[in-house]
Amino acid sequence: MYIEAIVQTVEEAIQAEKFGVDRLELVSGMKEGGLTPSYGTIKQVLEHVNIPVQIMIRPHSYHFAYTKCELDTIYEDIRNVVELGGKGIVFGALHQDNTINMNALETVASISDELDITVHRAFDEVPSLEEAFLSIAKCRNVQRILTSGGAPNCIEGKHSLKNLVSLAKSTGGPSILPGGGLNVNNIDEIHHVVHADQYHFGSGVQIDGDFSKGLDAEKVQIVKGISSTKE
Repeated sequence: MYIEAIVQTVEEAIQAEKFGVDRLELVSGMKEGGLTPSYGTIKQVLEHVNIPVQIMIRPHSYHFAYTKCELDTIYEDIRNVVELGGKGIVFGALHQDNTINMNALETVASISDELDITVHRAFDEVPSLEEAFLSIAKCRNVQRILTSGGAPNCIEGKHSLKNLVSLAKSTGGPSILPGGGLNVNNIDEIHHVVHADQYHFGSGVQIDGDFSKGLDAEKVQIVKGISSTKE
């Protein structure tokens, strides 16, 4: 069972690894839902932790239907990650009709054969989760999809998440990474229904649920304990 946690600084990244988090999602601007971190932050985090780091690639929080100029910026940001020795990125792009922009995703995947791609919660805005999953599954290097099952949070989307996990297993496609509203009070219920092998936590494992206060060691251990007993 993998536990992924959001971090914004090198201090948080070191702390998360110490507390037993298995993988990091490195972001900036959590008040905007997570944006691309700075070059310096990426460099420092990659140099100071040994666990996998998935780096958010998102230039703004307005929408996911990016212009050509925005996509060019995204591709350049990913090249910078690769030059720094990073392999993990978190990315998603849509067309105006909210279908997956496969051209953008395939261009991202072509930047490096070693990329480990998480498609983020832009996925939750698509008209058909199943159709989007099957399209994404055709793209090399996409290892997982971060999703709340098309709902505002994992509690509301738990049955849809269960179906997606089953689809992923039956097709051998990308893994499903449930995320959105997960915390120590609901992970037991969600995992009992969904049975994913990995979960993504944000404020749910922060002190007082506040990203400015850092990770809560006790919450991380509770989450890991619940998930390990429910496998």
